[in-house]
Amino acid sequence: MDGDFRTEFVREPGALKQHPALVLNADYRPLSYYPLSLWPWQDAIKAAWLDRVDIVAEYDEVVRSPSTEIRIPSVVVLKDYVKPRKRVAFTRFNLFLRDEFSCQYCGARGDLTFDHVVPRASGGVTSWENVVAACSPCNLRKGSKSLRRAGMSLRKPPRQPQAEELRNVGRKFPPNHLHESWMDFLYWDAELDA
Repeated sequence: MDGDFRTEFVREPGALKQHPALVLNADYRPLSYYPLSLWPWQDAIKAAWLDRVDIVAEYDEVVRSPSTEIRIPSVVVLKDYVKPRKRVAFTRFNLFLRDEFSCQYCGARGDLTFDHVVPRASGGVTSWENVVAACSPCNLRKGSKSLRRAGMSLRKPPRQPQAEELRNVGRKFPPNHLHESWMDFLYWDAELDA
């Protein structure tokens, strides 16, 4: 694993097809909800062997070496707390997450791009406060015109999100696969007490 093993988690779904391990911070909360903090089983076993994590839950499957048999971890918790980042990076992914993967003009969810509310041709800057997620048809319709001139309006004004806000938005988008051993640590399907 290159870099800091506690903060680097795999984002390529192909590497996680078989037996991924949910990675929890020392406070038993996932390091990230979207993308969900998962490690390939090999990395989870390596971290456990190096005494960097505790294994909380395991799959029924085992891996063997000539001298050892180990059940594959399904949930691991870091022994050292990783402080969440306070500053949110201005990336395309985080912008789409802030806008809940929907066009800020019409609400469509597919074929997303981003749009400068005040066009760059008119002095608009690339920042949290001036860029929104937009579907291709709305982006083409608006072009380099102002909102008023294009006859369009925003569903909500763009602004810089807080890290906790993005984590909460990420909880609304569960991944395609959730192993049953992960449910006690995730809150998508949790039934609320009345």
